[in-house]
Parts: sequence; structure tokens; C-alpha cells
Amino acid sequence: MNATVRVSVVALMCLAAAACAKKQEVKAPPPPEAPTTTTAPTTEGAFTPADLQSNACLRTRVIYFDFDKSDIQSQFDNIVACHAKYLRDRPMARMTIEGNTDERGTREYNLGLGERRGNALASALEAAGASADQIKVVSYGEERPVCREHNESCWHQNRRDNIVYTTE
Repeated sequence: MNATVRVSVVALMCLAAAACAKKQEVKAPPPPEAPTTTTAPTTEGAFTPADLQSNACLRTRVIYFDFDKSDIQSQFDNIVACHAKYLRDRPMARMTIEGNTDERGTREYNLGLGERRGNALASALEAAGASADQIKVVSYGEERPVCREHNESCWHQNRRDNIVYTTE
């Protein structure tokens, strides 16, 4: 089975599961503990494609969000700065930001929230010097969870932007 068919089958299964899931009203939980930040951006020399795998800051490609929020938290400033510097140093580099949400809320609301989260990261990268032409934003809403349990810890893992670099 080729990759396109597999992706289509998985997407249909996720849509079917989401359609069958019973939506519950949930009060906003207390904020989860913030992840620690990684190495500050390198200011000397230009990043190379090899740095995507060797530099701890560039290997961090997930930005997490609070419940029902789309603003970038200050604890991720170093990560945003690293990726913006990489894009400045590598004008041919391209990035896709995948906006994701947890399962709470309607499908339409979550797609919009995922897009707002992706656009918030794109704006932060552009403010740090990256070019808008290098960045593409895609929202997956609740369709691509990394955790499928129904608790705050799991929902926190699903409220994220994934940074995906494409070939230069």
C-alpha cells in the first residue's frame, strides 16, 4: 500500500473516531508544568543543514500551548530564535508549521485554533527575522493526536505546533 493510501486510510479512521466520540463540557484545568528550555541560539557562524540533527535547540521542534490559547509562551523564545536564525542563515530552507489541538471543542473550532497557533508561531519567527516565504502553516486541529487518553497530561501533549523542515 503506498504512502498516500495509508495516510488517507488513517485520516478516515481518525475522522470516524472523532465523529463517534462523545463531546463533554470540561472546565479549564490548571496549567501543566512548563517544559524546560534548551540551548540558546548560536550567534556565531551560520547554521548548516547538519545542525538540524546535531544542535539541541534546532532538534526541539514542538511548541506547546495552554488550554484554548494561541500565544507563544516566553519559555519557547530561545527555540523560536534558533529556528528563525536557521531560516535566516539558510534562505532556501522551507518549514511547515503543523497546528494541533486537543480533542475538546468542535472540529471546526479546533481547525481554527490550530491555524491560529500555527500563525502565532509563524509571526514570532518572522519577527525574529525569518522570511514569510519560507514558512507554510497547516492546521490539523484534533486529527493528529500524539496521546489518546482523556486527561490533562495527554491533552497538553496534543496542544502543540510541530515544526517540519522540507528539503532545501
